[in-house]
Amino acid sequence: MNEIRHGIEVFVILLGVSSPIMVAGVIYYLKKRLEHRQIMAAIEKGVPLSEIMPRKPQPVGPAWIRYVSAGVAMVVIGLGVIWCGGFERDPEVVVAFVVLGVGAGWLTKGLLHRKYSLKTQPDRNTAPQEKEST
Repeated sequence: MNEIRHGIEVFVILLGVSSPIMVAGVIYYLKKRLEHRQIMAAIEKGVPLSEIMPRKPQPVGPAWIRYVSAGVAMVVIGLGVIWCGGFERDPEVVVAFVVLGVGAGWLTKGLLHRKYSLKTQPDRNTAPQEKEST
């Protein structure tokens, strides 16, 4: 009898944890289905899709800044967990090393993007000179 009660408790906990994920999935599915119906109705009426589907906003600033800041944050978090936790708790240290490694990767990616984005951008100080018409 005790085993059945334990099984029901585990089921209720799993249901409580997974239900928000299922609700989010159903909402996403219904939103996409409505969007598809609107697009199909617009095509049937001959309305341009640019009027229905607004453009997504472009990210502001160069991408390397986001990569570097995320990398630095992950490296700091990883080092902080390693420093505070020490090597006493194995699972936390493994996760901290993974976060540290991912942060180092993002930091390297950001620095490389910066290096090559600065080479490909035109120099702002040397603007093209306008021709004088006489």
